Amino acid sequence: MTFKSCLAAGATALALSAGSVSAQALVYCSEGSPEGFDPALYTAGTTFDASSHPIYNRLAEFKVGTTEVIPALAESWEVSDDGKSVTFKLRQGVKFHGNANFTPTRDFNADDVVFSFDRQGNEENPYYTVSGGTWEYYGGMSMPDLIESIDKVDDYTVTFNLTRPEAPFIANMAMDFASIVSKEYADAMMEAGTPEMLNQAPIGTGPFVFQAYQKDAVIRYVRNDDYWGDPARVEALIFAITPDASVRYQKLQAGECHVMPYPNPADIADMKANEGVVVMEQEGLNVGYLAYNTTVAPYDNPKVRKALNMAIDKQAIIDVVFQGAGQIAKNPIPPTMWSYNDAIVDDPYDPEAAKAALEAEGVSDLKMKIWAMPVQRPYNPNARRMAELMQADFAKIGVEVEIVSYEWGEYLSRSRELDRDGAILLGWTGDNGDPDNFLAVLLGCDGRENSNRAQWCHEPFEELIQQAKMLPTQEERQPLYEQAQVIFKEQAPWATIAHSVVYMPMRPEVDNYVVHPLGGHIFNAVGLK
Repeated sequence: MTFKSCLAAGATALALSAGSVSAQALVYCSEGSPEGFDPALYTAGTTFDASSHPIYNRLAEFKVGTTEVIPALAESWEVSDDGKSVTFKLRQGVKFHGNANFTPTRDFNADDVVFSFDRQGNEENPYYTVSGGTWEYYGGMSMPDLIESIDKVDDYTVTFNLTRPEAPFIANMAMDFASIVSKEYADAMMEAGTPEMLNQAPIGTGPFVFQAYQKDAVIRYVRNDDYWGDPARVEALIFAITPDASVRYQKLQAGECHVMPYPNPADIADMKANEGVVVMEQEGLNVGYLAYNTTVAPYDNPKVRKALNMAIDKQAIIDVVFQGAGQIAKNPIPPTMWSYNDAIVDDPYDPEAAKAALEAEGVSDLKMKIWAMPVQRPYNPNARRMAELMQADFAKIGVEVEIVSYEWGEYLSRSRELDRDGAILLGWTGDNGDPDNFLAVLLGCDGRENSNRAQWCHEPFEELIQQAKMLPTQEERQPLYEQAQVIFKEQAPWATIAHSVVYMPMRPEVDNYVVHPLGGHIFNAVGLK
């Protein structure tokens, strides 16, 4: 049996088994299919939930439920006095998973760390272009300019040499894109002529081992009994891929899944009254937005963007789409994050002023596209409905809107294109609790054609965020980020829409699930009563 047919057979068995809940299997009704299983290639939380959290580890990780950075594959680290080198002491005795095509012959070591990052930044690395080679985070976070070299000191010591101090560097190493993959596995797959297996049949060091995947249906994992940390509490983890929130709720009530994300806001009250459902909630570290393509006329004119922003009735969106479970966003970072500039005044909802402002810029009979996500996200529970509300708002000022959408992976891929036609509904949940993760990743010049979907590069803004990340303390960095938010508001590459409350419904037998402020759904410490 070939590896692909083995996957298909396993997935078929899964589809049958996911209909009823085993006492030893935890079933998560996920909202969509992952783009792939190599988290360095992508940015979607749907992908990270299915890849980096169960399968992989990083040098450092976030303590679940917090933004506290703790040791993981690195037992410790040391930053040089000038802040330009960081040395990681690696954990010994860590085992990689295996699969039908590969059995590891050695433990995790420094070679894996060097390879995991070199493939993202070194154009000569044979894996640089494999599976599309997008490396969105690596590029969007200015890593090619930041990392001068990565040195293997010995088998269990690695030093990152930086071109400048970088205040959030350790926290960045705890992010999903920094997951450590097996160089030995990568070499074996390259030699076999199937390098894409690194993305399709993932091998890591994490608490669960990947077993099978059927697109748009199911993913199965089993517990990693050789895990270096505390072993998972359940023997199996199943992702039952269920895009419709109403169907997820039906499955939850029927006992066909234990945990579901992103409920319909209209269902929250019923869920809270249902004795068979537990609903956790937490203020989300997120923002939902409409990103204009600032390289395409007339959206290259900030006065046009500001005019369009004034046409959007954000309160109506909060009422209709979020059912009140959110608040209007005026800044590109959430109000729970340090350096949030509360002194900024939001664009008023004023259709008449918006129409006059467009006329003043010589814009008439404007036709535009608004892209609506096909999946629910914490920052946008119903993108199609949001787009329809915006369509009606823009019609009042003489702007004709066409709503478009694509399958989630294609949506994310197409939206990166520099000449993309239209404004795109997207959003962000913080990866590390640092403002840099919003302001630089989503709006910095290095993120264009990657995580910066507005394709916006504005030097006064760029200078502030680059300077801020080199300063050692929050007190020194905060004024620069506050000023950057002022410039953002003046230039308006986005219409900021909402910050949402995150709700997590689950069955009463679920034990020790923790809502993670960084948006991930993490199950290695979750049990069933």
